[in-house]
Amino acid sequence: MEVCVLGAGVVGVTTAWFLHNAGFDVTVIERQPAAALETSFANGGQISVSHAEPWANPGTPEKILKWIGREDAPLLFRLRADVGQWCWGWQFLQECVHSRARHNLIQLLNLGTFSRSALQALRSETGITYDHLTKGILHFYTSQREFNAAIKSTKIMQDFGCDRQVVTAEDAVRIEPALKTVQDRIVGATYTDADESGDAHRFTQNLARLCEQRGVKFLWNTQVHLLETLGEKVDGLQISQADGSRATLNPDACVVCLGSYSRQLVKPLGINLKIYPVKGYSATFPVECEDLAYTTSLTDDEYKVVFSRLGNRLRVAGTAELNGYGLALNAARCNAIVDRVMELFPGATNPKLAKFWTGLRPSTPSNVPYIGKTRYSNLFVNTGHGTLGWTHACGSGKAIANIISGKKPEVNFQFTQTL
Repeated sequence: MEVCVLGAGVVGVTTAWFLHNAGFDVTVIERQPAAALETSFANGGQISVSHAEPWANPGTPEKILKWIGREDAPLLFRLRADVGQWCWGWQFLQECVHSRARHNLIQLLNLGTFSRSALQALRSETGITYDHLTKGILHFYTSQREFNAAIKSTKIMQDFGCDRQVVTAEDAVRIEPALKTVQDRIVGATYTDADESGDAHRFTQNLARLCEQRGVKFLWNTQVHLLETLGEKVDGLQISQADGSRATLNPDACVVCLGSYSRQLVKPLGINLKIYPVKGYSATFPVECEDLAYTTSLTDDEYKVVFSRLGNRLRVAGTAELNGYGLALNAARCNAIVDRVMELFPGATNPKLAKFWTGLRPSTPSNVPYIGKTRYSNLFVNTGHGTLGWTHACGSGKAIANIISGKKPEVNFQFTQTL
């Protein structure tokens, strides 16, 4: 059975890997010349099961109102004449009620735990390298209000199997000594020993090479224009390549892993994916002083920024901007990241050497991704992972391979049934 995977980000390539391992003939179609050149290129680097609390929660609407007008706001709705954005925003607000937020947290937590185990098994099997560290993730708080809210969500996570522990400021500095300079401002922290970090770009490119070595075919510089249907099946894929040539492929099944661009491809088929691009930023710095630089992966929940150590680089990423599909860098948001780094870790790096990047996270109002079947018997989706694509990639890939194989994934998650 031949399966086409549409997209070669971290979700698409892990999907291809697990499909091949399940016995399928796999072709990956990617518009870029190599894997992981868009949203998976320079993300925060965290495998963060403990980061399961969705953006849509009861405290978010008040924060959004407080942040209106701030160019450096952690979450910025830049209102546009865009019906899709307004509809997404309304649905987002509906997910902010307590019952929905709790449900979504549990979904993200279960998928994250399953995915982390799948990644660890893949790493053990292949020996793949990607500057990974298994030192856990520390969430630290400089706001008592934010810390109090974190204690509540941590309790829910503990009830569902996530070993996230509440710790003191002193414990936080013991876990990550580089926080010593701001210890007096930390009101508390949480720590998840089992969480990890690593370079998603390097992982995806190395896994794509392993896929190719095992027989997976990649069509680089190839754009998918249209899904042709016949009755209740997808009958063909209209594609074009860099030289302008066009062709139609006729695979037995297709999996859409196109991130923020998934919605446009399937909309003509009557499939409405509630996905909107949320622009995230990152800065990558060289380590200048080893003694002052962090090694444990960190999350600064108040500022919505994460920190990961990738070899001799410091990766700092975060913030969210709803502003369509544009990829222009906003200087104010870049500077906010640099300012926070220098405030927390003075002397660790040279801010003038920062390399900035931005990418579009494919976000659903609930933060829960679409993984599973559509109304077309041979069309599947694995998309909409938002800020947790790297965390959930291996579990999502393994799960969709099981679903296409007719098997039930071994995770308690509400998979898509008939979009």
